[in-house]
Amino acid sequence: MPRIVRPSTYGTPDVLTVIEVPTPRAAAGEVVVEVRAAGVNPIDWKLYSGAFHTVDEDHKDAAGIAASMPSLGLECAGVVTEVGADVTGVQVGDEVIVYPVTAAYADYVTAPATSIFAKPAEIDWARAGSVMLTGTTAVHALHAAGVGAGDTVLVHGGAGGVGLMAVQLAAAAGATVIATAAERNHALLRELGASPVVYGPGLADRVKSAAPQGITAAVDFAGTDEALDVSLELVPDRTRIASIAGSPRRAEAGIKVLGYGPGQDAGTELRAAARGDLIERAASGTLRILVDTTFPLDQAAKAHEVGIAGHAPGKLVLIP
Repeated sequence: MPRIVRPSTYGTPDVLTVIEVPTPRAAAGEVVVEVRAAGVNPIDWKLYSGAFHTVDEDHKDAAGIAASMPSLGLECAGVVTEVGADVTGVQVGDEVIVYPVTAAYADYVTAPATSIFAKPAEIDWARAGSVMLTGTTAVHALHAAGVGAGDTVLVHGGAGGVGLMAVQLAAAAGATVIATAAERNHALLRELGASPVVYGPGLADRVKSAAPQGITAAVDFAGTDEALDVSLELVPDRTRIASIAGSPRRAEAGIKVLGYGPGQDAGTELRAAARGDLIERAASGTLRILVDTTFPLDQAAKAHEVGIAGHAPGKLVLIP
């Protein structure tokens, strides 16, 4: 029988279990996809660890927590196996990218037809299954901070999944990019068009040295107090600072706080509109989807342990 990964209770990655379930069926307006790759993202372990912030009622489905226990896997790629009534433009056998979706840590997943995009042959399964959540998050953050040609943007957490996307998209938009990262990831960031700096004590001075012309915007994917404090110090206009993670201090600082929490900007329409462009960029090679490690589906707990450790540049992906 098909498998799915679910947390048995709230806790650490050892609560993840692989269970057998019936093959899902497509209702009207839906398709069933045999999953070939599912992206692993920090939101997945935050959902069952208890570390995730309060989620606005309107966004619980998008965050994968509408059920009593969270559903894991918000992006994937695979092959269509069933098409429901009222669905057009999709056929059984199509290779597709699926986002947004819930419960993609599985052999099969059901998704609304509006979440289905054709997978270009130029994108392999692992990259196809891991482009969307980080890509749309990066687009959202850069848009919220108003990043464009002529800007100098500070990217906190530049070597993470979202950071690597943001570095490339900001550079492509004509911005000068300064990115924080551990030194082992500096060569990669230079390849992608950023000037890297090491985070830690003295960060503000290192950023000033790397960007003597000043910083006009900042996007924070690290969520540390250091990232917030340095952004507030260096960016004159606080409305040009956008953050996807961090302490409640953010709400009091006058910056753009992105996410599913009450009063936060979920960016639903913007993210949805960005999906086709991200796929085109990835297919053309102008946007690199960097996959660090792939894991079999039954090693989802191991993938989460690696992700929580935070040392992997790029994406972690489950391959059913």
